[in-house]
Amino acid sequence: MLPSFSYAATAWAPARLGPLRYSYAAVLAAVALGLLVPAWAGWVLGPVLLLGLVGLGVAHGACDQFVVPATHPRLARHRGRYWVVFLGGYLGLAAAVGALWWWQPGLAVAFFFGLSAWHWGSGDAPAAARYRGQWLAHSLLRGGLLFAVPLLVWPQQTQALTNGLLALAGAAPVSAAALAAAARVLGPVVLAGHLALWGSYAATGQAELARTDLLETGLLLALLGVLPPVLAGSVYFVFWHSLQHVLRMNAVMGHPGSTRPLWAEIGFFLRRSAPLLAISVAALAGLYAWEWTRAAGGPVLISLALLVASVVTLPHALLVTLGLDAARWRR
Repeated sequence: MLPSFSYAATAWAPARLGPLRYSYAAVLAAVALGLLVPAWAGWVLGPVLLLGLVGLGVAHGACDQFVVPATHPRLARHRGRYWVVFLGGYLGLAAAVGALWWWQPGLAVAFFFGLSAWHWGSGDAPAAARYRGQWLAHSLLRGGLLFAVPLLVWPQQTQALTNGLLALAGAAPVSAAALAAAARVLGPVVLAGHLALWGSYAATGQAELARTDLLETGLLLALLGVLPPVLAGSVYFVFWHSLQHVLRMNAVMGHPGSTRPLWAEIGFFLRRSAPLLAISVAALAGLYAWEWTRAAGGPVLISLALLVASVVTLPHALLVTLGLDAARWRR
């Protein structure tokens, strides 16, 4: 059933620092763990991340069907027609990505990384930015930061992760020299871009945005520098990107989050996402059980998770960019 919503995404923006405190705390805890007991970081974070990947990571896209009714209610006035168009479009885009993996796996990997950088970066971009150029710059720079730091600090682990995904898709591996060249270009661009963006915030009377971005950049630099890419990326994806999207969607769906504890916020979202989440978890369980019978190891299962995520990233990212973020990039 598709209830009627008022588009409350903009109401969430002024209180943005409130929800973000949960992500800040999770990142600080993960960094402390990586600094104090690095040998145990994976063992401690592993079970927490596994639970979070299901309850937040997979779940955060399971309310995508509510985006259009909230942002473009006229398109969802006829419930049956809406579901046909929504499912057809969503599954069609996912199938197109799957076809790209079959046809050009190397291009599919590059597309997945680039789209993820944009989707994560735009998800973190401040709604309060005064100018469209600032919002776009923040989106691109935050996404670039999330990929540049592992390339610079963890080159061997990043290469292994990338080549594992390429091998699963049947593509040629990427060389260490190619990744090093990419890091030498991306690193200075991201650094210079951040300095310019902070200067732009200060010059346009938005010093608070500059301070907030400085804080967030420092936290993410610590996370990505202390923990290896798989752990750092998982902590960010689960407890920053996915958690903030869940809280944002709750505001869109009319939940009074400012007066509720975090567990109530997550519970509300899980109840709304339950039907599609159950289908997704069942499909993933079947896929992983099939791979397990083939004696697949940990790296293969990680690559498989990334490949599956890439298939649904395109329709999910389009809904967020064209629906939830429309007012931000149009201003």
